[in-house]
Amino acid sequence: MICTTIQNKNYEQILSALEQCEMAEIRLDRCSLTSRETDDLFASDTPLVATCRISEIASAEPSLQDLPPQSREIKAMQIAERRLIRAIEAGARYVDVEIEAQKQMSKRVRQAAHENGTVFIRSYHDFEGTDSLEALKAIVEKCVYHGADMVKIVTLAQSEADIDKILALYQWCREEKISGNERIGALSDGGLIAFCMGEEGRSSRLDCLKYGAPYTYAALTEDEAAAPGQWATAPMRKAVYGDFPFIGGVGGEKPNEKCTLCTMPVSKSFAQRAIIAAALADGTSHLRGYTPCGDNEAALQVARNLGAEVDVNGNVVTIKGISAQSGSLNLPELHVGESGLLTRMLIPLMAQLSSGAVKFTGEKTLLGRPLTGAKEIMDAFEATVTSSEVTVIPSEVEESSAIVRVPLTVKGPLKAGRAEISGKHGSQLISGLLMALPFAEKNSSLVVREPKSIPYMFITLEVLKKFGIKIGNDMLGGPDFLASDGDWSLCTEMVFKVKGGQKYKATDIDLEGDWSAAANFLVAGAIFGKTEIQGLDTTSLQADLSIMDILMDAGASLSQLDGDRGNITVQRAPLKAFRVDASNCPDLFPIISVLAAFCQGTSRLAGVARLANKESDRAKAILEMMEQMGVQACVEGDEMVIEGHSLAQRLLGDCLLKGGRYTSHHDHRMVMALKVASIGADGPILIDDEQCVAKSFPQFHEIFDKI
Repeated sequence: MICTTIQNKNYEQILSALEQCEMAEIRLDRCSLTSRETDDLFASDTPLVATCRISEIASAEPSLQDLPPQSREIKAMQIAERRLIRAIEAGARYVDVEIEAQKQMSKRVRQAAHENGTVFIRSYHDFEGTDSLEALKAIVEKCVYHGADMVKIVTLAQSEADIDKILALYQWCREEKISGNERIGALSDGGLIAFCMGEEGRSSRLDCLKYGAPYTYAALTEDEAAAPGQWATAPMRKAVYGDFPFIGGVGGEKPNEKCTLCTMPVSKSFAQRAIIAAALADGTSHLRGYTPCGDNEAALQVARNLGAEVDVNGNVVTIKGISAQSGSLNLPELHVGESGLLTRMLIPLMAQLSSGAVKFTGEKTLLGRPLTGAKEIMDAFEATVTSSEVTVIPSEVEESSAIVRVPLTVKGPLKAGRAEISGKHGSQLISGLLMALPFAEKNSSLVVREPKSIPYMFITLEVLKKFGIKIGNDMLGGPDFLASDGDWSLCTEMVFKVKGGQKYKATDIDLEGDWSAAANFLVAGAIFGKTEIQGLDTTSLQADLSIMDILMDAGASLSQLDGDRGNITVQRAPLKAFRVDASNCPDLFPIISVLAAFCQGTSRLAGVARLANKESDRAKAILEMMEQMGVQACVEGDEMVIEGHSLAQRLLGDCLLKGGRYTSHHDHRMVMALKVASIGADGPILIDDEQCVAKSFPQFHEIFDKI
């Protein structure tokens, strides 16, 4: 990215200048700002670097000029510290402290930066020349030793050899990473900015992006250069981006133009649970905020087949329930469409509610998807699930697992009581048990070992609570879990206490927007421009809300106004490699793999084991996609490892993603990820089955085309 240096301007002039900048450095030593103006300015969505050079304050601040030199320097340092910390607390994305700064001042600024999520830069400038490569390495090491999250090295070039020394620092950091030096090696993941000043070093300001710098510096105009050889922003933007098709109105003369507002569909995780609960309830329920998709429509048809009266009027679904009881249904066959959630949720429910065996039929990708763990879970409650095709998966560490597929037959009832089951195959069957066991005459205690997708279990509990069903739960784990204040990823066991003889009661409910769908547009904005999204709740239990944390860890610029349900805006910022355990949010894997491809450095995505039984074998599908696009990726144990490069590096290095014909594997999540990736490809990406997005998000292509 291009960071425009803004200096010698007042507040109004800075705001006007920011309209032309994708990110900016605010020279607090050269701009006169009140405390309130500083607060307002650094609250901007535009990524801002706060810089305040002590030497500039000492030489230019009128109130200091009559002081002795030593006192003047101390006072200048105090002024710089106050201004930098004020900017940090207001929301500065980066703060730059020169390596010569006094140790205690640097320590206090660093502490404020880390408390407020600001990246702490230690910088070194040599306005007279360029030292030896070994001396430059020592300076980098000194910056890291003194707590730098990012290191900036800028020297005056007097020859090509000087440029070569500076740019060699990038390769040195990569070599240190390979050799295991974590502190220096971490800089290769977008943590080093190194280039040369002067006319001789002018080209290095562009080349540093090609070598992996997260951003470079430019001036608003040639006349406002902060150092010799600095480019103006407009020609720098042209040299880096050319005619790249940024999204959301971003790019051109005004990178911060207002973008198209995107409305997200309803969460099918909430909608399907609510539809089935309403169908089973006594009375009439109203579900507000409904949007159709293949899986949701399949759930409505199931509700009708169960005997519920269903009416859809705009975005409101009215369902008159059947007041279900154990054994009250006589339904020999049930069609579940292509929905894996619907299938797994209904297996325990039909076992409990039907007076006889129920045959499940389905369509498309569902017919090939193994329902791992279904037989063992039903066996634990002395109910049965069988299919004509049963695959036995041998295991050296536990009992062999029998895999059933749709079409299948379910027969119950469930035997209430205490049962222990494995949660390693996901939450959907467990959600079905939680919905079914309240109908039993006796109480039940359900112990889930190695629980996965825990947020979805809590979604089930939340929906059930709205329909009058009460279930107690406890999360258990070792010392790490206890110390973590409830980190789901560290939970080793969940215990659910289910009272028998309960009855579903009709209710009115507002359905949430879908974070799984939103993730695609949030990632698109973070990489390629800017997006604004409405219809989401940031207090949601949906696991894919994790995309917000992932994007923030990667360095994206995110903001939300007007409370937890306000519009969310994401825009480009320097992106760096990230690590995430996506075991609880496996649906994010396709789109965050695309994100990783544009994050500088090596990203690690844990949770690969959760990908095998989706609409496709997603781990295999993602690796095939990455390889075809020219992205280096592999699987190490349960982690997918992806080598990424910034958009600027890909443009300057002629290594955009490869266009061509791609297969979606008939997986809606893969289609959406491929469409987002296509923005950063060197040619069109043609997808064999784009229409399978209708399974979860029929409006996807229409909204995508608008941005």
